[in-house]
Amino acid sequence: MDLRLPDMSGIDALIAIRAEFPEARVVMLTTFEGDVEIRRALKAGARGYLLKSTPPRELVETVRHVHAGRKGIPQQIATRLAEHIGDETLTEREVAVLRHVAEGNRNRDIAEKLFISEETVKVHVKHIMDKLGASDRTQAVAIALRRGIIQL
Repeated sequence: MDLRLPDMSGIDALIAIRAEFPEARVVMLTTFEGDVEIRRALKAGARGYLLKSTPPRELVETVRHVHAGRKGIPQQIATRLAEHIGDETLTEREVAVLRHVAEGNRNRDIAEKLFISEETVKVHVKHIMDKLGASDRTQAVAIALRRGIIQL
């Protein structure tokens, strides 16, 4: 299953499938390799996670592993996950602020849209940059997109 489907997210579809069929073994096959997206898929019950660029032989091997009841996570995906183990995660509010930053909104506009003060937005932006290791707002957005924290 892909992460992005026309009518709903692949993770939402996976949750619905596993709610009705708890023993279902689903492998995510996608172009998205951000650690946050991988973690979400695994948490939702995916038994494997592959990129669409995976060689056919490895794809077949992973499907066989998952069918046999094991997990199928290639080394490059495991490495991507390991790189961010222990990183402080963004709060829901910080993600909301970051989405507005990504849309090009100024702090004042974000404050109005989220019904918070402009100073609170500034604090959230500072925390976001600290948590992501970004030197400015643009870099924070780029990191968040690459890791799958936000999508455009």
